[in-house]
Amino acid sequence: MGVNSLVKTYILTIVAIILWGFSFVWTNQILQYGVQPFTLLFTRLAIAGTLLFLYTKATGKLQKVPFKDFKYMLLMAFFEPFIYFIGETYGIKATNSAVLSAVIIATIPIVSLFVEKILYKVPYTAFKIFGTAITIPGIVMVIMKSGETTSVEHTYGIALLFLAVAGSIGYSSVVKKLSGNYNPLTITTYQFVIGSVFFLPFFLGWGLDGVNGTLLTREILVPLLSLAVLCSCLAFFCWVNAIKDLGMTKTNIFSALIPAVSALGAAMLGQEQITLMSVVGITVVTAGVIIAQKG
Repeated sequence: MGVNSLVKTYILTIVAIILWGFSFVWTNQILQYGVQPFTLLFTRLAIAGTLLFLYTKATGKLQKVPFKDFKYMLLMAFFEPFIYFIGETYGIKATNSAVLSAVIIATIPIVSLFVEKILYKVPYTAFKIFGTAITIPGIVMVIMKSGETTSVEHTYGIALLFLAVAGSIGYSSVVKKLSGNYNPLTITTYQFVIGSVFFLPFFLGWGLDGVNGTLLTREILVPLLSLAVLCSCLAFFCWVNAIKDLGMTKTNIFSALIPAVSALGAAMLGQEQITLMSVVGITVVTAGVIIAQKG
């Protein structure tokens, strides 16, 4: 890969991380207005899937997927958006914290190290062990910011966020396999079209009542469209492109930057106050991920 192409890939990756950092803030904002999670998830995916399908068909960039590969498209969409978005959205709702949610999601590279060890027999190093170890107290510091205690619902939310982490790792593994045969736009389009189909029964069962005029208010419509167009269409296109060019490990390291973006966004919108303990916790988690990746 040439220098210019590499720089372009890194820029696209950073764009994805910035958008995903704000996605936690926008999601939390919508949920605080009482929108049901499945209403949010289905409308976000349906908008993204429709826009991507229309664009790729109009430009001729949507590749045909034979039956032998379609099962991998289904598996990819099952991991993310289905599993990931359920864990992320309900996790944010239960914890009511964009920053905490982003910190837990930022452990994706750390968990990836264990997956590599189990599946691919990649050896541990001192960097990996040390980086993983210092990440744990960092997460605890963010969870226990300002001396708060965790409720049962809070703990439940944290568990759901780690479910999202598992979904993301599965997704990256499948995307790596598909990216050798399909362009990023094709992969992203199938991801959201199939994902919206996965969520349709849940939307009809538990989200349809949430469709009303409030979705068209500025307070909800602006962050909803931002999630669909920016955080779904654009960010995932950038991310799939990065996995294709950089590989899963080098791409996932950028997840460490998400908490900083979320913390800044939440503070800007007045959703959360960033305490000294939160800053230290975010810093420790970020440092742990970076150190572990050096191994």
